[in-house]
Amino acid sequence: MSTEDRPPAPRSLAEALRARGDAALGALLRSRPDLITPVPTDLTQLATRAGTRASVVRAMERLDRFALQTAEALAVAADPAAYGELLGLMAGDDADPAVVAALPHAVDLLREQALVWGDDDRLRLVRTARELLAPSPQHPSPTGLGPTVQEATAGMSPGRIQEIVTAAGLASTHDSVSAVTALAGLFTDRARMAALLADAPADSVEVLERLVWGPPYGQVTHDPAPRLRWLLDRGLLLPTAPGTVVLPREVALHLRRGLAHRVPEPVPPVVEAAAVHRPQVVDSAAAGQAYTALATVEELLKDWDEGGPTVLRAGGLSVRDLKRTAVALDVPEPAAAFWVELAYAAGLIASDGEADERYAATPAYDEWLEQPPAERWSRLVTAWLAATRTAGLVGGRDAKDRTLSALGPGLDRSAAPEVRHRVLALLAGLPEGAAPAAGSVLARLRWERPLRGDRREDDLRGRLAEWALSEAEQLGVTGRGALSAQGRALLGAPAAPAPSPEGEPSGPGDKLPVHHHHRPAPLAPLSPADQAVASAAAARLLAPLLPEPLDHVLLQADLTAVAPGPLRRPLADMLGVLADVESKGGATVYRFTPGSVRRALDAGQAASDLHAFLAAHSRTPVPQPLAYLIDDVARRHGHLRVGAASAYVRCDDDAVLSEILADKRAAGLGLRRLAPTVLAAQADPAGLLEGLRAMGFAPAAESAEGDVLITRALAHRTPPRSAPEPVPDGPPVPDDTLLAAALRAIRAGDLASTTPRKPGTAPAGDGELPRTGAAETLATMQAAVLTGEALWIGYVNAEGAASQRVIAPVRVEGGFVTAYDHTADEVRTYPLHRITGVAELADDAG
Repeated sequence: MSTEDRPPAPRSLAEALRARGDAALGALLRSRPDLITPVPTDLTQLATRAGTRASVVRAMERLDRFALQTAEALAVAADPAAYGELLGLMAGDDADPAVVAALPHAVDLLREQALVWGDDDRLRLVRTARELLAPSPQHPSPTGLGPTVQEATAGMSPGRIQEIVTAAGLASTHDSVSAVTALAGLFTDRARMAALLADAPADSVEVLERLVWGPPYGQVTHDPAPRLRWLLDRGLLLPTAPGTVVLPREVALHLRRGLAHRVPEPVPPVVEAAAVHRPQVVDSAAAGQAYTALATVEELLKDWDEGGPTVLRAGGLSVRDLKRTAVALDVPEPAAAFWVELAYAAGLIASDGEADERYAATPAYDEWLEQPPAERWSRLVTAWLAATRTAGLVGGRDAKDRTLSALGPGLDRSAAPEVRHRVLALLAGLPEGAAPAAGSVLARLRWERPLRGDRREDDLRGRLAEWALSEAEQLGVTGRGALSAQGRALLGAPAAPAPSPEGEPSGPGDKLPVHHHHRPAPLAPLSPADQAVASAAAARLLAPLLPEPLDHVLLQADLTAVAPGPLRRPLADMLGVLADVESKGGATVYRFTPGSVRRALDAGQAASDLHAFLAAHSRTPVPQPLAYLIDDVARRHGHLRVGAASAYVRCDDDAVLSEILADKRAAGLGLRRLAPTVLAAQADPAGLLEGLRAMGFAPAAESAEGDVLITRALAHRTPPRSAPEPVPDGPPVPDDTLLAAALRAIRAGDLASTTPRKPGTAPAGDGELPRTGAAETLATMQAAVLTGEALWIGYVNAEGAASQRVIAPVRVEGGFVTAYDHTADEVRTYPLHRITGVAELADDAG
């Protein structure tokens, strides 16, 4: 393209955006969704919004380390800067090939993000980004560079400047501007600077070396030492305030061999494979963890089935209740907090909303229990992937130094879902069965989002990544640290790359002797619909790996039953009532006790039912001690009757009642004899039942009609509750429909605001609506209908909102104009009385 044919260079960010096609503009809005919340009226407003501090900071937080280093280099370059100058700052005098290869992509990324605009010969960093990254005494530059010679000498007297120029070996000039220019020219001339520093005392050079990589400021006394005086006399150090000197940027760049950064990082750190296991081993280990996760969540909800812990006044679980839950689940407290938060995120538990507010299972828990195990697992891990609540924070402190409690407020971290997904995506890029070194994963994440990582006092992103690795293992998304097949399907990831021959271990757990240098393509988080498909695929892969539920147990002579694997639900539920769990593991051991048998009888089972149940589900004969235990408890069950008077006890055997009255343990029940077979009590029926059972009796409750009352442990459920909504990390990414509509509106608004008008028809001030009388407006409209010309109008809608529009009138009648509205890209009808004025477009308006 010739110079004459080349489009003019943009003079502003708005002009640069105006030159973009819809695809490039859409990419900007997709990567920075805050720019269309709400939709800008035109590209000028879009450019203004893209330069606001909040939006620029958000965009910079999403830059990788090399793109951020590029922006930092532009902040210390000339404004505007040529690409060659930027390349020199990034690659140095040695022209690092890796930097040379990666820099064009970094510049393109900054342009796409609207943080940089202009052609390669005039690159400009947006003003707000320059203010954030440029060096100042209050905010040193991340590059460690100080001010330029011109900036550092701004307040210096002309006489002192001339002294410095002369001492540096330069000719005196007639004014300070040319003197400063000559001094800066000396410092940027490699050969002349080398000659100047060759004559410097060794201890003076040592001072420069201490300041060269920053911070560039130092302290001096009113009578500097000779080594400092030599530098001050030649401008190699310049005073900025009493007692403070600075190393000028040009001097530092010479000493750095042109580099703005000590270590440019154009290539992301590789994720190292610490060990490789056979894929079958990984999938089996992950499936085992998945089964354990399901059993743990079931046990948690069973423990809270009749109503869980009370809700603290400020919300959440108390420390004591969390400890109790950890003991019940036989896990450490941090793990208990994770399982509680996971069940909450999946919508399985919530507060019941009663006056004495407690946590309990939701109706969704009963539906979840009826699903196949693999689908239950899928629901848990899908909720985990999207949850912003972060269990790892439990026990920490918030900004007001309050303890963060499980299920309480303050646990949402909007970055958590993105970090979890990115960690798993990095694992998906490793060879199948490869487990990463955790440190290399954290290093990669810090490179990808440096402003959200190691530049903050609290490296939340790093902690989120560590928790994600641990939680993925607990859930069975990974096995032995490597991503499982079901975990890969959960992400919608393609097949894993094959391991390199030199990286193959000799055994399933051997360390890799070399690093894995495969760089995976970024996996974007899935839409809700796509995630549902991926979760279903993961469940299908997991299902064959889970153990098949059993329909039998092994009864032992010592009043125990051994379940050699997971039990089918009806069997597990009944056995949970009839016996107490004594130990868990690969096999579960249940113990039968008088209390547990009585619990089954209270639930409405007869002795014959219990004998038949055990005979049907035991692979071994029912031992005699167990049969005797059931018969003995059943014979005494219901011999005593308890009802409501305040409460009463009746029994056909008055000797039994006399025994109760004579027992000292009955003193607290307030018993007295009403009749030979009836005792009255001051205790309520439930308390009387418990008291008599504690004394060794087996009473049964009865109804007001005198019938035996069958008592079952009623499951306490909350009203229908929805799972907690994740807290978004900024505005949501627009979908294709919203993006297309926003682009049409912005383009149309820009057309209305930039279309040339005929001389003399434009409003007095920029942005004002055209103003014409009613008669002139009507005549111009009627003429445009005949000629087919487009007009520029001002319009005020029924809500009083004013706008500018470009229309092509089609018909004018009855006080209305029907026209094709270029701004809205459709035919519309406008009341003439709402049109403030009209102006004709210039003949060459495009």
